[in-house]
Amino acid sequence: MPSFVKRCFLRPILRLGTLKDVTQFQEHVQALRLNIPCDREIVCGAESPLRKPIVHGEIKIGNRIAVQPMEGWDGTADGNPGEHTIRRWRRFGQSGGKLIWGGEAVAVSHEGRANPNQLVIAQHTREGLAGLRKALVEEHRRTTGSEESLFIGLQLTHSGRFCRPNAHGKPEPRILYHHPILDRRLRLPRDYPIVSDGEIGAIIEDFHRAAKMAQELGFDFVDIKHCHGYLGHEFLSAHTREGKYGGSFENRTRFLREVVEGIRGIVPGLQIGVRFSAFDTVAFRPDPALSGGGKLGPGIPEAHDNLLPYQWGFGVKREDPTQMDLSETIRFLTLLEELNIWLVNITAGSPYYSPHIQRPALYPPSDGYQPPEDPLHGVAQHMTATRDLKRLFPNLIFVGSAYSYLQDFLPHVAQAALRGGWADFAGLGRMALTYPELLWDATEGKSVEHKRICRTFSDCTTAPRKGLPSGCYPLDGYYKNSELAERLKSAKAKQ
Repeated sequence: MPSFVKRCFLRPILRLGTLKDVTQFQEHVQALRLNIPCDREIVCGAESPLRKPIVHGEIKIGNRIAVQPMEGWDGTADGNPGEHTIRRWRRFGQSGGKLIWGGEAVAVSHEGRANPNQLVIAQHTREGLAGLRKALVEEHRRTTGSEESLFIGLQLTHSGRFCRPNAHGKPEPRILYHHPILDRRLRLPRDYPIVSDGEIGAIIEDFHRAAKMAQELGFDFVDIKHCHGYLGHEFLSAHTREGKYGGSFENRTRFLREVVEGIRGIVPGLQIGVRFSAFDTVAFRPDPALSGGGKLGPGIPEAHDNLLPYQWGFGVKREDPTQMDLSETIRFLTLLEELNIWLVNITAGSPYYSPHIQRPALYPPSDGYQPPEDPLHGVAQHMTATRDLKRLFPNLIFVGSAYSYLQDFLPHVAQAALRGGWADFAGLGRMALTYPELLWDATEGKSVEHKRICRTFSDCTTAPRKGLPSGCYPLDGYYKNSELAERLKSAKAKQ
């Protein structure tokens, strides 16, 4: 049994909300033998590492607070923003962050949506997307006093294997190769069709069209999404695919190169970023021996001894796909430099098959499992991988992920990470749903509102899995006392 699975049996997981001060947090991290930087005191104002601007050529960003892209579940059936979507984007502006990495994932076509309420970039959604950007800028100006050096991107995505464009309960996978574990989970027959090279060409054209429209709408950059098991990420692991988009590293990165080449030809002034899963893992499932009574067991890896050497991953060891191997990750970052792509957002794993790797949490989503380790192990793994990659590629601008699990101590760790050169930006994901201005408040010298701190209850994932809008149901009053909260409570009771 791998060491990370054994850890969950050694001691109960300590709830970070029970720790009274930074010293106790530091002692807890030391007891776990983890390397997570943490400052005792928060520096306020212009001297704060979180308030330092960054300039790289034409890229000018006014501070080091970033809002991460998240998948939205509250758009309309035709891909336009709904009222919940507009509220979320206003809160992204309220964060005070000068780097808005996409706001959320926006599908380049209807059939590429991950859910039937995901935003789509198309002619009929132009006005709606422009309105989102306007609302964000207005709120940002109210919070910070200025929109100067605000850098807003749009994450462009095709969901590939995890497409559900028409109904929450109706997967419509677009796969690049047959995966022995994930195909079984989706109940795909052996003859299920693989996306052809010609179809890939059409998808690439969708990215080109979407990037042109993004620039017309005033966005400063687009992110060509390569993470979390979606289409771009699956290209990186297409070792077994035949033809020009599979097999060799050159072929597996051809999709990215062709997307970038087309964007540069059509809209040469538009900056490009890439959020990618720097490492992955074999799929996990709840341990059946420890599941029961309506409670999920801790996560354990799917059986894979008969699949070695493992050929269906990126950033994993072929002889042990539960462990990361950053050799191809380094090659990928080298390619980004060669393509003059300077904006890099580091994440890991997938919410569909390894949520404890992708977003460390104490409480699992409804389709997940109990954490197989103290979630701080996942935070440390994200942070140290980002640190190591940043040291190898000092000219790239790195956004770090997995900060939300740090809860009350997020500002202390984010400040220490930036001060120590572990990353260039601290990215807020789930935290932005309940307390978007956490880092802004901390660096303003304001008292942190502890009741608004994300405690990683995972209802922001469980609710969409049940067909409800995105949001923080436990803590955000907008959802907490609403009819939506009652529907979520009822849905969870029936599972």
